[in-house]
Amino acid sequence: MIATKVEGIHKIENGHVTMPKGFSAGGLHCGIRKKRLDFGWIHSDNPAATAGVYTLNAFQAAPLKITKQCIDKGQTIQTVVVNSGNANSFTGKQGLLDALEMQELTAKKMGVILEHVAVASTGVIGVSLPMDNIRTAIQQVGSAEHAGSENFEEAILTTDTVTKHMAVQLEIDGKTITIGGAAKGSGMIHPNMATMLGFITTDAAVEADSLQPALRSIVDKSFNMITVDGDSSTNDMVLVMANGQQENEPLNEAHPKWSLFLEGLQMVSEGLSKSIARDGEGATKLIEANVKGAPSELAAKQVAKAIISSNLVKTAVYGADPNWGRIITAVGYSEQPIDPDKICVSLGEIEVVKDGYPVEFNESDGKKYLENESVSLNVDLQNGLGEATAWGCDLTYDYVKINASYRT
Repeated sequence: MIATKVEGIHKIENGHVTMPKGFSAGGLHCGIRKKRLDFGWIHSDNPAATAGVYTLNAFQAAPLKITKQCIDKGQTIQTVVVNSGNANSFTGKQGLLDALEMQELTAKKMGVILEHVAVASTGVIGVSLPMDNIRTAIQQVGSAEHAGSENFEEAILTTDTVTKHMAVQLEIDGKTITIGGAAKGSGMIHPNMATMLGFITTDAAVEADSLQPALRSIVDKSFNMITVDGDSSTNDMVLVMANGQQENEPLNEAHPKWSLFLEGLQMVSEGLSKSIARDGEGATKLIEANVKGAPSELAAKQVAKAIISSNLVKTAVYGADPNWGRIITAVGYSEQPIDPDKICVSLGEIEVVKDGYPVEFNESDGKKYLENESVSLNVDLQNGLGEATAWGCDLTYDYVKINASYRT
């Protein structure tokens, strides 16, 4: 299981994406959506070393393509602009031109290099951006009137019911390093990215060549270990920006505090990931699937993902039905090496299967446990040292209602 508390790292209450030194953010309503804020930005006072990880959906949206090209080329971003309500995905050549215009107008407005502007969009697929609204919004990027991390967090939401933010602090080279983050995501969430955006900032100095593999490793243990409904979208990415304003010795794999920095990055990523899973469309509960005793970490991940992705498991949790047979079934179709005579399963602390045999337990205790807002489904395969954790949510009637009328 992944640690949520690490010695030497302090979680900041109500932490957010602009807590690291030298970062600002904001958001406003530009008219893409009827009432809610729908355009936001993050800006660093200086160019920041940047890494990105992106959806594996074959249909990648225009904003994602542009952002990926910029990061691949120079590993540096200074300003990020994001709109919600419209994904600018599957919009052809015009969609690419619109995303490029967003980048160009932002660069001019903020006085930064064109390739140092990242663009992101989220919302309905197959609809052209209302560029008049976007142009007006960009002219207000950086304005004091619309500044604030809360505005940014709200501006990037779609069907989310709450904003998602977190920050931690740690000491490196005698400097207080802060790592902050904001994210959106509620539906179309599945391992290997989904309709999700994550933005992480830090005032640490980090070598860009080390930041990219670090982010990919962290994402594999956090954002790629959540699911809501099994769908993966076209737009989604996680970016981490390190502007070096604390002037520590540049971090890389050889730095003695590199592992501590990675733990901080992991804590922020995991916290945002769990917030997304908890806020799944129509969800009432956060589900955590803990798997240990697997032949490898990869095998443990696959088993955990199978459990958390099972609609039968998700509906059982929603109905507070301690039907552990659904967990066993999901483990069985994970296509990983399983010895049925060794498997152990528990609902929280309630043991229901031991060494491949059912354990008598009080059904009412199991039901009462599954009525909690957060539940843990624990599996021990007793077949190795691999372990992993995945997060998801229950599947409710409201999920169908929300998605049956998404565009209305």
